[in-house]
Amino acid sequence: MKTRTDSYRTFWPLYLAEHRSIGNRRLHFLGTGLAIVFLACAAILADLRFISAAVIAGYGFSWAGHAFIERNRPASFSHPYWSLYSDFRMFALWLTGRLGAELRRHGLE
Repeated sequence: MKTRTDSYRTFWPLYLAEHRSIGNRRLHFLGTGLAIVFLACAAILADLRFISAAVIAGYGFSWAGHAFIERNRPASFSHPYWSLYSDFRMFALWLTGRLGAELRRHGLE
């Protein structure tokens, strides 16, 4: 993310702008979805190895999307907590069918 911001309210539109490509968003959805499954497995099976798998899947697919599709730097390097929250927020908006409207609201689709 090129612009430094001091509030989440201004970070969110910048985050969305770094995820304009549907291919990048799909990799994020895959990584976030797998991370959720692995975290559930860790809790259900009481096996901490699934936590490592969740981190690798979540960040691996996301970073690949930024490196090979968007060709930009992931926001997780400059704003790790806001970025993680935003990954789950974007995932939830996609699951509920509201991501397109959010992108349009910010002039991104």
